[in-house]
Amino acid sequence: MKTPELKKFYTESVVPALMKKLGYKNIHQVPKIDKIVLNSSFGAEMDKNGISDLRNDIASLSGQAPVVVKAKISVSNFKLRQGMPVGVKVTLRGKQMWEFLYRLIAISLPNIRDFRGVRSKLDGRGNYSLGITDHSIFPEINVERQRVNVGLDICITTSAENDQEGKELLELLGMPFRKQSPQSVEQAA
Repeated sequence: MKTPELKKFYTESVVPALMKKLGYKNIHQVPKIDKIVLNSSFGAEMDKNGISDLRNDIASLSGQAPVVVKAKISVSNFKLRQGMPVGVKVTLRGKQMWEFLYRLIAISLPNIRDFRGVRSKLDGRGNYSLGITDHSIFPEINVERQRVNVGLDICITTSAENDQEGKELLELLGMPFRKQSPQSVEQAA
């Protein structure tokens, strides 16, 4: 079984760089990516064909079958009944995780029109979440078959202890974070 390119880059380049930069003595202290969760939700108005199309789209870009998430309660204002499908999700680990992350960083994000980078705010524990308004930026998605734009939430869970470690890890892997201007840094302080 062939090792994914990004994982090979992580072990050969990122781990030694993080050990040197953050002063780790042991290789097991270096943060790593644990899992990536893809989540896409839709309104109650989506028909059965739309749900199966979305499942097929998420399956083609993740490499494994997604789970259909159903409503836990009924909400009459949203025309939502208990048990109705409201979204799909998939958790990636191992080879599929590394291959998806490579396609996201190297192919999909740079192909967004007027792309200036993704926001660089992590959750406080070294994990990163990214929202994409149209999942057709991935080359696996058939745009001709698409009827509506469907968003996609991507959560990258790392073993980092804090945001600095998580951001360093993602930057060294090639995540295109938006560069902050000196003015915005002064305004944030």
